[in-house]
Amino acid sequence: MDMVLNRFKEEGGQTDLLAHFTQGVMERSARFHQSVPEYAATPLVHLDGLAQQLGVANIYAKDESERFGLNAFKGLGGIYVMAEYFRRYEGLDFDDYNELLERLKTHPGVTFATATDGNHGKGVAWAASLLGQKAKVFMPEGAAEHRLEAVRQLGAEATATTLNYDDTVKETANLAEEHGWVLLQDTAWPGYDEIPLMIMEGYTTLMSEVHAQLGDTSFNDITHVFLQAGVGSFAAAMTAAVISRMDGNGPRIIVVEAEAADCFHQSMKDTSGKAQQVTGSLNTVMAGLACGAPSTQGFEMLKASADAFIRCEDGTSERGMRLYGRPVGSDEPVVSGASGAVTLGALHALMTEGGYPQARQKLGLDAVSNVLVINTEGATDPDHYRQVMGE
Repeated sequence: MDMVLNRFKEEGGQTDLLAHFTQGVMERSARFHQSVPEYAATPLVHLDGLAQQLGVANIYAKDESERFGLNAFKGLGGIYVMAEYFRRYEGLDFDDYNELLERLKTHPGVTFATATDGNHGKGVAWAASLLGQKAKVFMPEGAAEHRLEAVRQLGAEATATTLNYDDTVKETANLAEEHGWVLLQDTAWPGYDEIPLMIMEGYTTLMSEVHAQLGDTSFNDITHVFLQAGVGSFAAAMTAAVISRMDGNGPRIIVVEAEAADCFHQSMKDTSGKAQQVTGSLNTVMAGLACGAPSTQGFEMLKASADAFIRCEDGTSERGMRLYGRPVGSDEPVVSGASGAVTLGALHALMTEGGYPQARQKLGLDAVSNVLVINTEGATDPDHYRQVMGE
């Protein structure tokens, strides 16, 4: 495990993208989600036993493993961006999910396309099934068959490519343009930024729930937020949501990546201040984080706001899975997949291993720290989960 501090962050720095995520934007997202079938706020688990063991005041774990029955948080972005597409690009007027569904009864159908390592594609497929639309989902080389099947069970067409994630994104964008499909990609690049921003808006409902679950005082007392990053859209959206909701300067933001796909870590090490891409197979058990190129939006936002970037080997993620699943004392067990557990594994390593006293000091992790982590997925790879947990 290796950490680099963000040398480019400016004290009190703000960007137009960070400022975009106002409380009004987040409230609009939350109102729409609350009208969607099967919506329920996901649990915020207090890991008091683990906090005492690690020597911090509190650890709060937002558990997304049951969001909309999809085993991951990505449905928040999928359903919201699809609804906003119809509002902003097709001119449909609606206040909630039911009104949108009524408008779509007389509206021509749309085919949506996306590239995914699994969870985002499942969210898009689920949203398309709810709204009576078509979805085409493309996955990178090595995608587990059960991930493809999970998308197909939601009525979408799922195809595995012979390319890595970043090249699959490019191929999907080309196919969408060729066939007239609507591309719903959760990463931005020059000339493609409106759709990814809508997806990020949808993610913020998660942090609105955390705020409601903790209340103003405890929410404002959060000192550290550990966020996993693939392309960085999720981490950036959560960072913006925290900053918008908090009084003062907000907590320290620690971004955690897979060692095999550490594009943010490499970007922060590079003295140019420009985003760096990691190439190759991007082979890691953290399938949801196996992305080699940062989103342009995510990079801009995290460069301005995050405090540190940590890259982790697969073992750190698996440590986190066991910590969640075999909790300390009376802590509530949480089922977590590899991408969901890496932040807890990284926190545990920082606080317990002998090689990180300077890192703890630089991050200000101590007995009065209140730490938020987000379990972004459940056991999305059941075979791997059983292997790690010894079941």
